[in-house]
Amino acid sequence: MTMLTTAESNRGILPAEYGALITDPVAEAALAFQPSIAQRVTTSGKTFRVPVLVEDAAAAWTAEGEEIAPSDPTLDEIEVTPAKVAGLTTISRELAEDSSPSAADQVGKSLARALTLQVDKGFMGNLAAPAAKGLGSITPTVVSGALDSLDSIHEAKAAAAAEGGAPSVLLVNPADLLALAVLKDQADSNRALLADTSVVAGLPVVSSRHVAAGSLWMLDATQIVTVLREDVTLAVSHDSHFTSDRVALRATLRVGFAFPKPAALVRIDLATAGA
Repeated sequence: MTMLTTAESNRGILPAEYGALITDPVAEAALAFQPSIAQRVTTSGKTFRVPVLVEDAAAAWTAEGEEIAPSDPTLDEIEVTPAKVAGLTTISRELAEDSSPSAADQVGKSLARALTLQVDKGFMGNLAAPAAKGLGSITPTVVSGALDSLDSIHEAKAAAAAEGGAPSVLLVNPADLLALAVLKDQADSNRALLADTSVVAGLPVVSSRHVAAGSLWMLDATQIVTVLREDVTLAVSHDSHFTSDRVALRATLRVGFAFPKPAALVRIDLATAGA
C-alpha cells in the first residue's frame, strides 16, 4: 500500500510545508529552472509543443495606394515529452514522525539535491533514454579559443548575434571561472583584469560543476524552454521496509528541454580546461 501525502492520516509523517522543502530548492538550484538560462513552462499534458519561427513574414517598401503583398511566417514546432526524474530515500519511523522543521528540512534537502543533480546532468548532457535530452544533444555554434584574455568570449557574443541570438548568461565550470578570476590586466601585473567575475563581458556568470571543464556555454534564455509536466509529487510507504520499521519516501518530477534555435547558443571550446 502506498499512501499519498494528501491523505489526512499522513499529516504527522509529512508536515504540510514538507513538499515545499523539495519543490523550492529544485526550482532554485537546478540550472534549467533559472530565468537567465531558460524559459519555464508547466503543462498538464503528456507532451508540450514549442513553436519555432523558421522564417519571418516579409515586408517591403510600398507606394501610397498600392496593394500590400501578403506574407506569412514559416513556423515549425518541437514536441517535448517530459521525462521522469525520481528520488527514493528511507528514514527511521522516529524521524518520519518528527514534525520539527529541522528533521523535515534534512530529508527534504537530501531528496532535493538528488533531483537537482539529475536535472542538471540531463540539461547539460546527452544522456541515454529515458533521460531528457540536453545541451549535449544539440549542434550549437562553436568558437575555439583560450582564456588568456576575454577575446574568445567577445567572439562568442558576435557569433551569437550573427545567428540572431541575444546572449543572457555565461555558463562555466568552476575551474574555468578561476581562470577568468586570475587574469591580469597586463603582463607582470598583479592587478586582476576582472574586478568581479559574477559578470563578464556584460553577461551574468553561472558556475556549475555539471558544465564540462574546458567548455563555456553562452546561452540565450529565449532559445531554451524547460517543460515541467507537474510539480514535485511526494509519496510515502510504510510497507516496503516493514521489518526494519523504516519509512520510504519518494519524490518525482517530469521535465524536458527544447532548443528552438540551437545555432543561437554558443559553446566556447578551450584548448585546455582552465586556460
